[in-house]
Amino acid sequence: MGLNARPPVDLGGLFTLQRAHVERVPYENLDIWRGRRVTIDPAESAARITRGRGGYCYHLNGGLSLLLKELGFAVTRHFGGVQPSHGIAPGASGNHLVLTVAGLPSEHNPGGEWLVDAGLGDGLHDPLPLVEGVYEQGPFRYGMRPSTAEPGGWRFDHDPRGSFLGMDYRPVATEMSAFQAKHEYLSTSPESGFVKLATVQRRDAGGVDSMRGLVLQRTTRTISMTTLDRPADYFSALADVYGLTLDDLTHDERTSLWNRLYAAHEEWLSAAT
Repeated sequence: MGLNARPPVDLGGLFTLQRAHVERVPYENLDIWRGRRVTIDPAESAARITRGRGGYCYHLNGGLSLLLKELGFAVTRHFGGVQPSHGIAPGASGNHLVLTVAGLPSEHNPGGEWLVDAGLGDGLHDPLPLVEGVYEQGPFRYGMRPSTAEPGGWRFDHDPRGSFLGMDYRPVATEMSAFQAKHEYLSTSPESGFVKLATVQRRDAGGVDSMRGLVLQRTTRTISMTTLDRPADYFSALADVYGLTLDDLTHDERTSLWNRLYAAHEEWLSAAT
């Protein structure tokens, strides 16, 4: 879904922007796997997106926040936290940048505040109202409720088939500098999930396409999986499914990336047997 015209500053325009972003700009951490450092400056993230690349939440929501502000939406950045698995306490750890937009009331959301998030990977396709309830988007079911860990904040509960359990965020506005230390950890630490696993995701109205390592998975009401164990197949899938042509990589850089991905895949297979 591309946009050929400037969307209006209303609820319909907000939905159009969220959908276009998650459908066209992939969630991806391939630069981490190349050993390439990138900043979380929103202007640089926006420029990166215009060059055909994606990123994770700091880049995707950072760039989107600039666009929303430029268009005239009342957007706020929040300090959030995603819980990837059981055993991790709810709360805002700083591993997620959250966006909300205010001033757009509707029949079922008279307060007019919305969760707008392009950085959850296999998460939202549409904005969610900050109204407690259960919401269905395509084949997935989400929950919104006041956070028990962050007073005044909100809690997003992911569909049970999602890649994480949920997310909490603080109600106050925050600056991008609040995420710098966590970005350093996520992009460099051997314990970081981004360093351990190469991930590319793209959400659409019908489901999500997730590439973890060399395994491509399509999740709708059913799940299909394909292993891409040849470089031509892997890079073709990046281009065809995610729009990631990686034109900024030289032949040697693509080869180096593939060799690292393939070695990690073989290690994963050995550990699984």
